[in-house]
Amino acid sequence: MATSTPITNASAAVLGLIVMISLASICIIFFKTDHLDFHFVSSVVNTVHPQDVHSRDIQKLSNDLYEGFQKSLGPYLSGNIRFEDLHLQIDNDVISKALYQKERVLCWIMTSPKNLDVKARVVRDTWSRRCNKVLFMSSVTDPKFPTIGLNVSEGRRHLTAKTMQAFRYIYENHFDDADWFMKADDDTYVILENLRYFLTSQNKSEPVFFGHLFKVILRQGYYSGGGGYVLSKEALRRYGEKGHDPKVCHPDGGSEDVEMGRCMEKLGVRTVNTTDALGRSRFHCLAPESHLTGDYGEWFYKYDANGAKKGIDSISDYAISFHYVRPQKMYDLEFYIYHLRPYGIVSGTQELNRKAKAKHGNLEINT
Repeated sequence: MATSTPITNASAAVLGLIVMISLASICIIFFKTDHLDFHFVSSVVNTVHPQDVHSRDIQKLSNDLYEGFQKSLGPYLSGNIRFEDLHLQIDNDVISKALYQKERVLCWIMTSPKNLDVKARVVRDTWSRRCNKVLFMSSVTDPKFPTIGLNVSEGRRHLTAKTMQAFRYIYENHFDDADWFMKADDDTYVILENLRYFLTSQNKSEPVFFGHLFKVILRQGYYSGGGGYVLSKEALRRYGEKGHDPKVCHPDGGSEDVEMGRCMEKLGVRTVNTTDALGRSRFHCLAPESHLTGDYGEWFYKYDANGAKKGIDSISDYAISFHYVRPQKMYDLEFYIYHLRPYGIVSGTQELNRKAKAKHGNLEINT
């Protein structure tokens, strides 16, 4: 019968050393976050008796701890993937470079101090690099990131104020830096090449804006804030000249995207159908997999102006944006779109922009 090998003093010492190193590594990760998570935990433990905590509070505590832990790992997770190719690129990007010069896009990203290390950092390192100019709007100025601090309180109740002040700042400081002005969240992923292609069919001097159209609430509908929306130069000019009037554009309150849509409607800025020539969607207020599988809530069927279609055939080959994209998924999309290639298949350009214009009800539609 086989017998187990006795653990020697040397083996025990090595095993103990390994355990100590592992524990030390875990402690380093946690304590690099200025002890924010531990302060939160200790305050709960010291002030609340466990029996007095309602089950809903337990769930909230769990969520807060999870979010705090994810934030603490942010600097370690978001800096590990780099997309600067050192090998020779053989893609022919002549057209995209030409459109970069022709259709100048300023992107401003709505973010907050707590999202910088996790969400905004990934946006900065991936798709926003392809904007002609990019600005990160927050409630606090951070010159290291950098962010522009607006005079607004954080929280969902003040998203309208953040949007209105951001566009005001851009009008006053960057009006001549671009032809088109896009607002996106820090969990929105945008394919700038496809956006610029769509913009070649539009006129920056027309009072128009674009995005994922919802057909409810307003006469001409409004665009989902999370899916991103784009103002023409003329639309921004009208906002800059008359948008300060609270009777025209509400300075705060309500739903941000609805209020921006209401503001544009009062300024005479029109919504435009952004589907491609085959009727497929380009801007998306949900994650890619939701639009592929049709995993929609009941509300979406009431809101979506394009009929809440689903599947590969419903999404344009030149899709522009997706929402609710987690940081890791953003890295995944960056790889799939710009790096993964099937050998032997050379993709050609397609003409998917609509041509003539026709009016249908209160919406102006490209047909």
